Amino acid sequence: MDSTCRFVKYRVEREVLNEQRLTEVTQRKTFSVSHPSLSKQLKDSLRCSVPKLKRRVMTTLPVLNWLPKYSVWDYGMPDIVAGISVGIMHLPQGMAYALLASLPPVFGLYTSFYPALIYFFFGTSRHISIGTFTVLSIMVGSVTERLAPDVDFLIRNGTNVTIDVDITARDSYRVQVAAATTVLAGLIQVVFGLVKFGFVGMYLSEPLVRAYTTAAAGHAVVAQLKNIFGILPARFSGPLSLVYTLKDVCSLLPHTHIPTLVVSAVSMLFLIATKELNAFLSPKLPVPIPVELITIVTGTLISNHAQLNSNYSVSVVGEIPRGLSPPKLPDVSLFGEVIGDAFALAIVGYAICISLGKTFALKHGYKVDNNQELVALGVSNAVGGFFQCFSVCSSMSRSLIQETTGAKTQMAGVVSSLIVLVAILKLGPLFQELPKAVLGSIVLVNLKGMFKQFSDIVTLWRSSKIDLAVWLVAWMSTLLLNLDLGLAASLTFAMLTVIFRTQLPKYSVLGNIPGTELYMDLETHGEAREIPGVTIFRSSSTVYFANAELYLEALKDKSGLDISKMILYKRRQEAKQKRRERRAERRAKRQAKRERESQVTAKELSELPVFTVEEEANDWRDTCIDGNATNKKDQCWAERENGTVFVMPTTPQTPDGHCRWEYLKGGPDCSSLGWMSELQDGDTTTLGSSSEETLSHDVERVSLGSLGKWTWDIHSIILDLSTANFIDTVAIKTMKNICQDFSEIDVDIYMTGCQVSVVEQLELGDFFSESLTKRQLFASVHDAVLYCLDHRGGTSFPRYDPAVDRNNSTKL
Repeated sequence: MDSTCRFVKYRVEREVLNEQRLTEVTQRKTFSVSHPSLSKQLKDSLRCSVPKLKRRVMTTLPVLNWLPKYSVWDYGMPDIVAGISVGIMHLPQGMAYALLASLPPVFGLYTSFYPALIYFFFGTSRHISIGTFTVLSIMVGSVTERLAPDVDFLIRNGTNVTIDVDITARDSYRVQVAAATTVLAGLIQVVFGLVKFGFVGMYLSEPLVRAYTTAAAGHAVVAQLKNIFGILPARFSGPLSLVYTLKDVCSLLPHTHIPTLVVSAVSMLFLIATKELNAFLSPKLPVPIPVELITIVTGTLISNHAQLNSNYSVSVVGEIPRGLSPPKLPDVSLFGEVIGDAFALAIVGYAICISLGKTFALKHGYKVDNNQELVALGVSNAVGGFFQCFSVCSSMSRSLIQETTGAKTQMAGVVSSLIVLVAILKLGPLFQELPKAVLGSIVLVNLKGMFKQFSDIVTLWRSSKIDLAVWLVAWMSTLLLNLDLGLAASLTFAMLTVIFRTQLPKYSVLGNIPGTELYMDLETHGEAREIPGVTIFRSSSTVYFANAELYLEALKDKSGLDISKMILYKRRQEAKQKRRERRAERRAKRQAKRERESQVTAKELSELPVFTVEEEANDWRDTCIDGNATNKKDQCWAERENGTVFVMPTTPQTPDGHCRWEYLKGGPDCSSLGWMSELQDGDTTTLGSSSEETLSHDVERVSLGSLGKWTWDIHSIILDLSTANFIDTVAIKTMKNICQDFSEIDVDIYMTGCQVSVVEQLELGDFFSESLTKRQLFASVHDAVLYCLDHRGGTSFPRYDPAVDRNNSTKL
């Protein structure tokens, strides 16, 4: 099949478009962008108008968008029912999770009231329930116990003997630490939201978050063991603190307080049984059974009537003040000690909140604003910190209840806050006899869902080994390094996996699907056919500094060549050609000298000895090439060293006396090594040849596919850059080197699928020049293929002889 037929086979009825022609056809608009000065930008941002002010207020307070249109008849009753259900859940969870934060239970009720009320004004999600959450409570607890350990509040008598821990002073300082951490975390979230940094939560992938929460559940279990067994283990902080705490708990198990253990066991059995019954009857129930509320009410009644605290020394919640506490400024001096923990709280809380909010938004068909959610959560934390609240985010269990019970708007959060407010104002003192073992049991049973996330290991093993590695590293690092360092290690490893995936992408050579303009991987698609003379190369990721060199190596491998070796071979041939030219120049000078000498008189010429070439060669062979005639050979060669030429037979003499002779020049070594050297350099000529014929030999050329295929069968390489969304200076330099190197061996390089931003970056990186223009950029692979077949399809290429290259390598 000739080149014309091959080209017609791929022809389509349209013009082949390169980047330059595409720009002309589409008339792409160019704008002269003038960047205003910083003072002008600041002045424009401070300039106020009524529409701009209204738009800014409506954006900052989303409640103004939907509250004026709120329909009491359509949304009122569903929101009230959902709010009451969630408010009932807030009471036990608030008090239980306060224990995780190492704070008095009443502060868990405060945390369930203020932030949920504030979120009503600033939030954009209609279904999430803001308040206490297991993971954040544990993270706050790690900070409070690190900065306010029991050993700092020991009461000693006059003889310096320890009597007990000053619980009042300890709890008061822990509340200050928790409030300062919460305010700082809220401020970080607000700043991130104002600078449009809402995408930061997207760096926490689902496998990472699920592994992190699973590990946090492990920390919660260990933290509640003291309330379950009625023991007092030592508190450790820093890396491996979980291991040390668990070891201390195991050593104290023989001293378990049996009444406390009985209360814990009965509470957990009751909770598990009623939750299973709740799940079984949930399709038939309009609202779920408030299992936790029933448990704490029952536990309080039994504890109050049986006097568990005084008779059996079972630890109870203790005094719960009635009413709300006034706002209080946080201790700013603590900010420096808790800034790392505050940053971790801000990121984790936002990630959990936005992931849950987007899930419900997608299900019910509305939009959640990432940046506004960050601001809403930050304001809830910052303002809540002034009222001695600790960090909050959305709770999965409460949010599911709020959604399944029919909540329509954020009004359900207001109703749940009012339920908590009633409990704080009127019902708080009723829970003073509630055993802490009951709250610890509620925490452990509610962690069941998090421990079910271990099933992710099986799922990820089947679907993605890299995501499984992220899961395992996040889980292990969080368990061993604690929650703050664990989060940092998990994020670092997750980022490294992204770098590794882009640094080690899949490289492929594409072929055409017959009858279409589609190009697929030749290795994975059996229908794909290779384009004659064209190699189409594609990387599965963008090309940048981390994989630019690997991109070049993969191109060499996939195209079947070693471009460096081929260029080196070409340069050797060019050097040989220059040596030939210099030798030819010397021959020309000698010839001119001989012509001048030939002008001597006939008398001088007659005195010169006359001999024939054949006679002289036979005489030289008889004289010089016998047994031990080395000295004679040197002598006879010296005698003839002023002669013009000697000849040597290159083929054996035939019976009719004919043989092939070749000229030799130089000293006596030319009969051995010198002759071979000159033969390799192409300086021997047969009788009747001339030096001009030697000069007419072109430099030997090496083919593109020679080292792998031993034939010159590729004239063009097409680089498919459709997967590249950016290109940096290192990659631009690599692309330029590829074009220059391949042009040295007469192979054309074309690029296709470049996005507008990539073309602009190529322009800014000085990629284009007189020899490398936008005509080498095509809109699609098919356009580039048509162009190659049209312009180079009929090119014939010589073969590459590897023996020549090996001989040259031996000489060097």
